[in-house]
Formats: sequence, C-alpha cells, structure tokens
Amino acid sequence: MTLTKCKAPGAFAVAALGLTLLTGCGGGDAAAVPAGWKTLDTRSVSVGYPADRGYAPQPAAERAKANAAVALKEEKGLRTGMVSVQLDFATGVGDAGEAAAAAGAGIGLGATRKDTRDVRLAGEESAREARRIDYEFTSGGEDRTPAKGTRMSGVVVAGVDSRDVPFAIRINAVKGALSPADLDAFVKSITVK
Repeated sequence: MTLTKCKAPGAFAVAALGLTLLTGCGGGDAAAVPAGWKTLDTRSVSVGYPADRGYAPQPAAERAKANAAVALKEEKGLRTGMVSVQLDFATGVGDAGEAAAAAGAGIGLGATRKDTRDVRLAGEESAREARRIDYEFTSGGEDRTPAKGTRMSGVVVAGVDSRDVPFAIRINAVKGALSPADLDAFVKSITVK
C-alpha cells in the first residue's frame, strides 16, 4: 500500500495508517450540509444536494460514463436540475487553476460566464484550493432537458484532490430555481479528500 502525501514517522505510523484509511490522508473538517440535504460521495470529493427539494441520486447504470456521481431533479419527465461529479477528467492538471481551465472548456459554446473566483473548500488541507465559475446557458431541449431556449444557470467548482486527481462538480438548474444562497450552499457543502 502506498501512502501518497501522508507522512507517519516512528511510533505514530499505526495510528496514522488507521486515520489514513478512514479519511484518505490526514483529515480536515467535513463541510456543513444543510438540513434536508443528502450527500453524493466519491473517492475524491463529496457534495450535498437538496433531497428535500426533489433531487435524487441517479443510478450508476443510467449516468454518463464521465460522471462519478449525479443527483437529478426531475419535473414532469424533464431534468430541471443536476449536480454531477467528474473525476480525473483531464490530463496534465496539477492545480485548481488548471482544473478550472479544463472544466471551463466543457461549459460549452453560447454559455455566458458571470463570475470566476477562488474558493476554499472543506476537507484535506493540501487540496482545499478550488475555483468556482458561475455561468448561464440556454437549454438545447435534448435528452429530457427543459424546452429549447429555456435559460439555465450553472456553477462549476474545480480543483485537485490530495492524490492529485482533478475534479469538477457541476450544478445546473433552470434559471431562478436556485437562489444565489442555494448555489453558495452547494459550494459550501463540498468536502475534498
């Protein structure tokens, strides 16, 4: 077993190994998840989603191969909200800025970036730096998404975990369905491992 970025000298080796197995290299505080929310948990990050507002995990067999975890909100057969986690989605990525550049390229043509800023996530100290991109786009109306022309809002948070694996967490919803405070709560619910 190789311990990446974890150092456990001398008599503390056994205790550190046990902690590493439980937390993935040391630790850090977990993010606060609002009441009524549940958590999508992957090997690199966890993120909250509002289960009390209709979001539910998508089974692995139904989600796109690129997604490690997804929670969807469906209304009248349409996917009106989504939280997705992608891991190891780009090569040659070594920090939050590079991860955000790679994730930002996936936002798509026609999207309007509203804000880009650095954020500090909960979790493993060596991996807490991330970048948040807020954007808007127009639904294309494909694959059970809202009608073509519907305005959508989104946030992507990208960074690199403690094992140098890039991650991107995307939150998309019909514009106005999530308030700025809701979008902030998604970001604040992320724990990086």
